[in-house]
Amino acid sequence: MSGRKETVLDLAKFVDKGVQVKLTGGRQVTGTLKGYDQLLNLVLDEAVEFLRDSDDPLKTTDQTRRLGLIVCRGTAVMLVSPTDGTDEIANPFSQPDGA
Repeated sequence: MSGRKETVLDLAKFVDKGVQVKLTGGRQVTGTLKGYDQLLNLVLDEAVEFLRDSDDPLKTTDQTRRLGLIVCRGTAVMLVSPTDGTDEIANPFSQPDGA
């Protein structure tokens, strides 16, 4: 095994494309992915936050807040998905047929 950490996510194909990011604590933002690192710190441009419902903080509303250029700390990132649909990937946990 090499000493280099490898991530299951390949975010390179999402650079300069729209992504939706869910963060711990229930926050949700969308924007254009401009960069990332191995710790999953994300740089988003033209970011928009979806505001949460005051009655139920786990639900988001249609109200938004423009944030502009932001950095999402990797420890807070729970989900990264493209805004243009989904992309099917091979299951990294499946066993080969002969195993």
